[in-house]
Amino acid sequence: MKKFLNSTDDFLKESLQGFGAAHKDIISCHYNPNIITRSKATKKGKVVIISGGGSGHEPMHGGFVGYGMLDAACPGFVFSSPSPDQMIAASEKVEGGAGILFIVKNYSGDIMNFQMASEMITGASETVLINDDVAVEDSSYTTGRRGVAATVIVEKIVGSLAETGGSLKECKILGDKVNRNSGSMGVAFSSCTVPAAGKPTFKLGPDEMEFGVGIHGEPGRRRDKVQPAQEITNELLGAIIEDLKLENNGEILLFVNGMGGTPLTELYLLYDNAKKTLDDKNIKIARSLVGNYCTSLEMQGASLTITKLDQELKKHWDSPVHTAAMRWGL
Repeated sequence: MKKFLNSTDDFLKESLQGFGAAHKDIISCHYNPNIITRSKATKKGKVVIISGGGSGHEPMHGGFVGYGMLDAACPGFVFSSPSPDQMIAASEKVEGGAGILFIVKNYSGDIMNFQMASEMITGASETVLINDDVAVEDSSYTTGRRGVAATVIVEKIVGSLAETGGSLKECKILGDKVNRNSGSMGVAFSSCTVPAAGKPTFKLGPDEMEFGVGIHGEPGRRRDKVQPAQEITNELLGAIIEDLKLENNGEILLFVNGMGGTPLTELYLLYDNAKKTLDDKNIKIARSLVGNYCTSLEMQGASLTITKLDQELKKHWDSPVHTAAMRWGL
């Protein structure tokens, strides 16, 4: 294992300390328990948006704490769910008097711990459950579909509504809508290595790829020989389009996401290939996002996400945002 680390025990703590120091104008890191909040206090009367999950997927979720997105994030240890204590501490730190919306990816540990926290906090709360992965129905850590890269889109769009005065009920309804309108699927050329494990999560041959891989290295639909990029793109898009029942002339957001070890040059190549396929199907790319936003440590691979858009979703996607990992309009 080759990684920048001093001790596996201090890996997360040192990373959070560096993140907090680098972006102290936007966020504050708190310890025992570990939570990330905005550097400025929540304005009273605002619905608070809190998310979290295992570390190793950066910039998700801490990189999305800031104006127009999250009020707080709860980072668990690498690929491990955060504890209820973290969620309770985050809720107490940022609560604004209008309720709390938890955005939770569909993994058993995340669901259980966020549920426990929601029952222990005072005040109103709601949960949006993300399950956008069209690759498999049941997998390691999940019953039903996994929550993956569409989490980023939900956090941006719902964060905008909360920032502009939306109620808790309205934020919950919008979050569920974005999740329903989104589908994702990924592929990996290599595994990742969890520092505490010290060895790859799975093994692939030099000419193999994992089709439909999960963001923790969970098995996908199949293992296959590496194919040309256009063929990979067509299969990923085909599965998503079928799931979302996309129609001609529909407007979408196309999100090409890197898993951590894929160069941007290759991600933009995938975008080009995806655009050709979508153009042939008369599906209009109205908004785009390309980059490493929902990663799996150093995994070499990528995922495609499509979100069906309407005027409401476009408005909240375009609205100002200022976080460590995403900023525009300010």
